[in-house]
Amino acid sequence: MMNRHKLNQLHLSITAGTLAVSLLLGLSGETVSAASKEQPEIRAKNVIMLIPDGMSMDGTTLARWYNGGKALALDEMASGLVRTYSADAAIADSAPAGTAFATGFKSHTGYVGVLPDQNTMPGLPKLAAGDAKKPVANIVEAARLAGKSTGIIATSEIMHATPADFSAHYPDRSNYDALSEQQVYAGMDVVLGGGATYFTPAGRDDGEDLTKVIANSGYNIVKNTAELKAASSGKLWGMFADTAMANDMDRDPVKQPSIAEMTDKAIQVLSQNEEGFFLMVEGSKVDWAAHANDPIGIISEVNAFDRAVAKALAFAKQDQNTLVIAATDHGNGGITIGDVGTTGTYDEEPLSTFIAPLKKAKATGEGLEKKFNSNRSNIKAVMKQYYGITDLTKEEIATIKAAEKGKMNYAVGPMISKRAHIGWTTGGHTGGEVALYSYAPGGVQLTGVVENSDIAGYMASALQVNLADVSKQLFVPAKTAFAAKGATVKWDATDARNPVVVVTKGNDTLRLPVFKNTADWNGKTVKLKGNVIHNGVQTYVPQDAVDLFS
Repeated sequence: MMNRHKLNQLHLSITAGTLAVSLLLGLSGETVSAASKEQPEIRAKNVIMLIPDGMSMDGTTLARWYNGGKALALDEMASGLVRTYSADAAIADSAPAGTAFATGFKSHTGYVGVLPDQNTMPGLPKLAAGDAKKPVANIVEAARLAGKSTGIIATSEIMHATPADFSAHYPDRSNYDALSEQQVYAGMDVVLGGGATYFTPAGRDDGEDLTKVIANSGYNIVKNTAELKAASSGKLWGMFADTAMANDMDRDPVKQPSIAEMTDKAIQVLSQNEEGFFLMVEGSKVDWAAHANDPIGIISEVNAFDRAVAKALAFAKQDQNTLVIAATDHGNGGITIGDVGTTGTYDEEPLSTFIAPLKKAKATGEGLEKKFNSNRSNIKAVMKQYYGITDLTKEEIATIKAAEKGKMNYAVGPMISKRAHIGWTTGGHTGGEVALYSYAPGGVQLTGVVENSDIAGYMASALQVNLADVSKQLFVPAKTAFAAKGATVKWDATDARNPVVVVTKGNDTLRLPVFKNTADWNGKTVKLKGNVIHNGVQTYVPQDAVDLFS
């Protein structure tokens, strides 16, 4: 385990070849840093982090065998293991796991970009009084303030937990209004994924038209593959689905680009900045397939993600100044090649036992739903044509017929798993270590067993940015800071769905809309270095908002 450090530092120090993570947040108390070994010093102009959400190691093995045993792009980058537990649980939710990657802090289930309520896992420190749910800086914010271009990609809704971890702060991953509004005002250069509905007035509780805000902010909004390919430079926002994008095996390539195509385009655009860039890419739906125990979905999404890795790795090798890290946030499903049916024959089963049934599938469980007619009277025909299954039981037919809309993968995934002897232990996440993949200039890798929270510090060190300083700059407790200036702070909830923090001192008035980076200073619009954040407890503002008052 690493040495103890003070929680009042968030700063990665690499000296004498040793990676030491210290986390400066202006907090009291101490933290136990995570397991790590001596690491070489890395400097990189660019960092690309790729996250195959919920990808367990048997999932990559399955995809490799499905591909005929050919190596994945990930394989040459394999370098260690990542511990995935959260602040108070052995098995992590995506929100705190992604928060650890993005900020260097483990958090609580559902919390996006903020500290937990408490640290209860062994080796973690007691959280200082008043620090619960406090927002902490992410690597995207640090890179942006350092003059680098930034971007996020996801195949889910772009405000889903993991992409939100790198672009927003709120202790509830389900509050899409709060998360998406912050993303729109976060100053990123490239945003590609799904979730278009949640930027429209009809798809939001606050009634705001964020699509219009995006367009007025200078983004080129693209909505299909051709438009993405035609985009050349500048700020780019891709909205390729109303909600989540389709699984790659089911995807219409005209309507939706692949994750590899999105990654390639993002790199093209971001790399035009001579100061460098940071890019986060999430293969979101590996996780969704694992929840459904759908091996075809796993194969579809692992392979699609791996092709995105290949794009990032090719760029890094040519550029020679780019760090690439790939790691999942947690395992999911407890997938195994082999199940209870192979208990007595596991070492005698040919590879075809596991792969041949899977090769018959022409759609994932999600994609299969569209193949049934309205009353699902064609179940036998569809399962024969698209899954090669001709021996459905009465119980299986009843299960398919009764499947709720959007849940067909949960119905058919276990059916093809049974025939391919693919085992599952759960429909939820798992707590084991996951594979770490890394590539850096000179072929240097991050190695050993590392904490998910160490990776943020490693990336920050490579980019030579200080997450601690950024936290101080962006998240100042509003009431205390403005009071020190002799100003009065009030909460204006005239429009309860769009509250405003109002600060007055003498003839000066500052109006700060929550979750935005724009403010009204004595009737004039000013742009702040970060968003105004309310975490349900108190409000935080960027330091430059405080500095407006003398």
